[in-house]
Amino acid sequence: MKITEVRTRVVQWEGETVPLPPHFCTNPMDLVSFREASMGNFAFHNWLLVEIFTDTGLVGLGNAALAPMVTKQLVDIYLKPLLLGADPWDVEYLWQQMYRRTLAFGRKGVALTAISAIDIALWDLLGKDAKQPVFRLLGGRTKDRIPVYASRLYAMPIPELRAEAQKYKDEGYQMMKLRFGWGPLDGAAGMQKNVELVRNVREVVGDGIDIMTDAYMGWSLDYAKRMLPLLEPFNLRWLEEPVIPDDTRGYAKLKEYGRIPIAGGEHEFTIFGFRELLETNAVDYIQFDTNRVGGISQARKISALAESFQIPVVPHAGQMHNYHVVMASLNSPIAEFFPKVDVEVGNELFWYIFDGEPVPENGSINLDDTLPGLGLTVNEESLKRFRIFE
Repeated sequence: MKITEVRTRVVQWEGETVPLPPHFCTNPMDLVSFREASMGNFAFHNWLLVEIFTDTGLVGLGNAALAPMVTKQLVDIYLKPLLLGADPWDVEYLWQQMYRRTLAFGRKGVALTAISAIDIALWDLLGKDAKQPVFRLLGGRTKDRIPVYASRLYAMPIPELRAEAQKYKDEGYQMMKLRFGWGPLDGAAGMQKNVELVRNVREVVGDGIDIMTDAYMGWSLDYAKRMLPLLEPFNLRWLEEPVIPDDTRGYAKLKEYGRIPIAGGEHEFTIFGFRELLETNAVDYIQFDTNRVGGISQARKISALAESFQIPVVPHAGQMHNYHVVMASLNSPIAEFFPKVDVEVGNELFWYIFDGEPVPENGSINLDDTLPGLGLTVNEESLKRFRIFE
C-alpha cells in the first residue's frame, strides 16, 4: 500500500452562532481584552480535514481544530511531499520525518497540530487495512465501556446553570465539568462569583457526582492560590489549566498545596513536554488532545510514560481519536464528552462535520468492535452549511 494523495480542506461554519457574553469563560485574553467578551478571541468556527488516499482505494481521515488555515498550509507545503509514495504502515518513521522536517520552526503549536492531523489519518488507514478498530492496534479493549463526563456548564445565569446540571444528572452522568467566568481583574467579588457557580452545581448534583472545574489558562498563580481554599469545601475532582501552560513551576506549586488535584496538558505537545510535567510533579491528571499533541503515535507514548508515574491520562475534548486511545489504556479511566449544542465556541463543530461519533448512554460510551479504523466519515451533506477552502 502506497500513499497517492493528501487532500486538505478547511471547512468554515456559515450558520448561526450563539453570541458569547462577558464572563462566559476565563481565558488568557482576559488580562488584555478588558472584559469585552474575550472568549470570542478563542472561538474557532472552522476545522481542518485531512484525507490520505492510497493505491488500494483506502482513505484515512484526520482532523485538527487549532488554527486550521495556517495548519493546512503547513501540511500542503512541508508535510505532504514527505508522504507521497510512502507506505502508511511506516507510521513511526513518517512521524519522525515530519517532526524533524519542521523542528527548526515547529516543536509545538501549529506544526504539531499539522503532524497530529496526518498521524490520525495514518492510524485510521492502518485500521482499515487491518480491518480492525484502531484501539485494537493499540492494545485492545481495557474496559467494557468508557465513562465520560459532560463538559460544558459555562458561566451563565444561575437558574440556567442549575437546569443544565440537573439535565446531565437526569441523563445518568456521574461526572460533569464547569467553566469559571471570573479571573484576576475581577478581584475578590469575582472570586465569590466563581464560588457561587460551584456551590450551585454541587447543590443540584449532590455529593455522589464528581465535579471538575476549568479556568482555561485565565488565572495567575497568585489568583489560583487564593481560589484554592475557597474551592476546597466542594470536593472537586480537579482544577484544570489554572495558569498558562508555560508556567510549569506554577502548576507544581499549586499541586504541592494538595488542596485540589491539578489537571493540565491540553496545550502541551509531544512526549518531551509531558516528560517535564511528570518529572517536575506538576499535575495530577494529564489532558493531552490527540489531534494536537502529535497524533496517536505520540499519545500512546505519553500514556505509557504517564502510567509509569501513576498519573492518569484523561484526554481533552472526547472525539474518536481520543476515545480509541482511552479504550486501549488502563491508565485512562474516563474521557471528556462535549454535548451537542448550537455552535458557540466552536469546539462542538465536530458534531456538524462527522458521522460516527458515539453518544453516551447513562454516562458512558462504547466503541464498535466491527468498525475498522476510527469509525468516522465526513458528512458531505452537512458540509453544505460550511464554506470550504481547498
